[in-house]
Amino acid sequence: MEILIPTIKLATIYPEIIITTFAILVLLLQVFPTVIGKDYLGYTSLAGVILAAIITGQGGASGEGGEAIYSFSNMWVVDNYSRFFKLIFLLGTGLTILISIKYTKDEGINNGEYYSLLLFATAGMMLMAGGTDLIVIFLGLELMSISLYVLAGYVRKRLISNESALKYFLLGSFATGFLLYGIALLYGATGTTSLKGISGFISEASFGSPILIMGMLLLLIGFGFKIAAVPFHMWTPDVYEGAPSPITAFMSAGPKAAAFAAFLRVFIEALPSLQGIWVDIIWVLAALTMTIGNVIALVQDNVKRMLAYSSIAHAGYVLVAFVSTDKLGVASILYYMLAYTFMNIGAFAIVIIIGGKGEEKINLKDYTGLAYRYPLTAAAMCLFLLSLTGIPPTAGFMGKLYIFSAAIKSGYVGLATIAVLNSVISVYYYMKIILAMYMKEPESSVQHSPLVFTPAMIIALGLAVYGVLRMGIFPSAYISMAQQSYLSF
Repeated sequence: MEILIPTIKLATIYPEIIITTFAILVLLLQVFPTVIGKDYLGYTSLAGVILAAIITGQGGASGEGGEAIYSFSNMWVVDNYSRFFKLIFLLGTGLTILISIKYTKDEGINNGEYYSLLLFATAGMMLMAGGTDLIVIFLGLELMSISLYVLAGYVRKRLISNESALKYFLLGSFATGFLLYGIALLYGATGTTSLKGISGFISEASFGSPILIMGMLLLLIGFGFKIAAVPFHMWTPDVYEGAPSPITAFMSAGPKAAAFAAFLRVFIEALPSLQGIWVDIIWVLAALTMTIGNVIALVQDNVKRMLAYSSIAHAGYVLVAFVSTDKLGVASILYYMLAYTFMNIGAFAIVIIIGGKGEEKINLKDYTGLAYRYPLTAAAMCLFLLSLTGIPPTAGFMGKLYIFSAAIKSGYVGLATIAVLNSVISVYYYMKIILAMYMKEPESSVQHSPLVFTPAMIIALGLAVYGVLRMGIFPSAYISMAQQSYLSF
């Protein structure tokens, strides 16, 4: 009997190997005593992220002109699509590490496990982006999720952090069950977990069996939880509020982008024959997610909860482009997720600075008069909020314009109209923060301790500001990259 040896090309997983190696290295460095503090743990992790980003950006083992290279029995691919998303993940992780260095020291959680879990979560996200088999995607999702369950409750002395971790774990495990059951049903209906194999079986059978449709719906529920789409969003505000602020920033950018990366690849590559069913469902989800996220955000005074509901609304905007399913729609999602990483992590960096030790100042009143005391900090926060609103010349404006254009071009004028109206609604709660910073004098009853800016935090804010402005004023290069990243489908 001949034994078939699968094709293994280690060069295709060099970035993942680097991230995993540095995750283990940081754990080992933790055990050595030092007199210089533990900041080196963060900078060591950052070095691993930069090295992985360089290799990913250079193309690694991808073919000529960005041709897709498959390996590991066609369960893994290196293509422009996966590379683009991997760079988003690494950018989000790098920014998160920079804003974490002072935070972890202040909160007494400056340990190797913190950075190691961040890196393992990043490795899981990269598996989700490059997997062309449902098993690989599921493994990546679980590696990411288990790391996030721990990180959400990493400040163990804070009860609200413990509560957020428990809620996230229970609801996340429940949603994972739906996803895994959906994978099982798809395998039972088609006899394969390969995305191309599933697509080929459905197209040849030319019909959708009840088991197949049920599997698709369960996958939709599982991915809907990970992207915080309504009605699977209930965990988001509590978890975002209770988790350490750097982890909240990380969760709102990297893992959400990873969920969309897998979501897109599975439904567009494996289930195109069922597009007539799932497009209508996603249309409804997009409208509900945008509207409910923005409406509930209107009444929030806690800035972290406000940004949490804002994150839900932005998932709805991305779903608008998902409905298009063409090259323009997918490219707009890639562009928007990159822009969202810059503006959302930048906003949370300001929240960390103002919140101080113990995150005691995270309410709207704590932002009153910030422009009088720290004009540059207020200007940076204003820029991030304007970008989240979608006001030019920011990356958020170009991202929303790109998404709305894709929807209109595909004939979804009604959904694009709902998205525009929701953007108008979001102006109110974003402007509440801006008005508090610029139009109100500091309250005499509120004690404002001096804000502390570390070099790492300044670098993170500088990169976020640069990204928001660069992608807003000179978007053509990024749009071109996003369009080229659709070629693998």
